[in-house]
Amino acid sequence: MEITIYQVDSFTKQPFHGNPAGVCLIDSPKPDDWMQSVALEMNLSETAFPLRERDGYRLRWFTPKVEVDLCGHATLATAHILWETGEEAPERALRFYTRSGLLTAQRSGLLTAQRREDWIDLNFPAAPVEPAPIPQDLIEGLGITPQFVGKDGSDYLVEVENESMLLALEPDFERLKKVASRGVIVTCCSSSRDYDFVSRFFAPRVGINEDPVTGSAHCALAPYWGKKLEKDSMHAYQASQRGGELRVRVDGERVIISGQAVTVIQGTLFS
Repeated sequence: MEITIYQVDSFTKQPFHGNPAGVCLIDSPKPDDWMQSVALEMNLSETAFPLRERDGYRLRWFTPKVEVDLCGHATLATAHILWETGEEAPERALRFYTRSGLLTAQRSGLLTAQRREDWIDLNFPAAPVEPAPIPQDLIEGLGITPQFVGKDGSDYLVEVENESMLLALEPDFERLKKVASRGVIVTCCSSSRDYDFVSRFFAPRVGINEDPVTGSAHCALAPYWGKKLEKDSMHAYQASQRGGELRVRVDGERVIISGQAVTVIQGTLFS
């Protein structure tokens, strides 16, 4: 059996930046252990498996260790590949049926001083953050004194004082593995006029010490900062080593997460 598989850098327009995701185009249902093995073989933070269904696609995401309920950058990568390869017409909005409900993607344009740039808009569920008790492993794992600690449905959100503190973080990942959550979002207001807020994301519990750019974390970050900054639309930067930028817009109980993507590898999976 030969299956085409791709690696896409998401939330960037430059190869080797942003967050790499695998996209494995399957034409029939596959066993869970097979998809988990492919994700382990790819060894990326997530690999996506879209399967055509009804008027859209059944979409699942796997880290090298587990299946996850929601993934932004691999959804962005999937939409990018479906349009780029001609599987779907560029003007067609895409529908993804997932563990987190219906997600959609559509192409949009952003006019810059130089040219019009193509972006992809993802429609995701908002994940409001509520104040939460602070686990000792969280504080000792991060090694900082936070200004705020809250939790959405799956992640802790930690606000720190400034960007210097955010960038200097060197977490104890063994301690963070003990925190009962998918991951830990650390964020602060941006010191740059180019962005409204910045963040980093740590998820050693699901096999990802630091995720380069985490679309799904912005389901919580967008409403959190939207309320604090009194804005609906914001420009965000995830300050990992690879780095990536996102535009977010709060729309009631949904968040529009926008980014760019570039294909870096196309190959054939023999399995």
